[in-house]
Amino acid sequence: MSDINRRRALGLGVIAVGGLAMPAVLCAQKGPRRNISSFTMQRWQDHFDTLGKGAIVADTKSRALHFWSGDEAIYRVYPTLVPISDALTKRGHTEIVRKKEGPGWTSTASQMKRFPGWKPVAGGDPANPLGSHAMYLPWPASLIHGTHDTRKIGRLPSDSCIGLCNEKIAELFALCPVGTQVRII
Repeated sequence: MSDINRRRALGLGVIAVGGLAMPAVLCAQKGPRRNISSFTMQRWQDHFDTLGKGAIVADTKSRALHFWSGDEAIYRVYPTLVPISDALTKRGHTEIVRKKEGPGWTSTASQMKRFPGWKPVAGGDPANPLGSHAMYLPWPASLIHGTHDTRKIGRLPSDSCIGLCNEKIAELFALCPVGTQVRII
């Protein structure tokens, strides 16, 4: 096969399997989609009556967090990590009740059962699962926080939190005052 034909076949996403041509897309769609381009568009009006101090919609299905400032001048979409299972996912309306730069971490009750050897990690420690910033929700063990491990973004590694890479949580942290309304869907 010539170099041009090989490039054309790859560009069309065609793979020969058992004598049949099959689009590469069909071969690749095994298991949950982890493509950040699959974000579902959100409108704040579909979730809140007013913007108030600002609004966050964390979409656990498309693994994206949407933020609107209170004056609607700023809109951002961030890729996230989300809870491991529906049982651990808290959904509904809430708000940011506290913010902390350099948060400390302790394991949740479910993590203590699964990993009894885990010890608390001090804020600022590079091994801290909460990363550089955390915004606390009133639900127990539920936060929007950073992570040092960017491989987790777009995946299901959390027990009940929404996570962003440290660079993005620092940006969101600066934009969100305490009292920013949150909806997790």
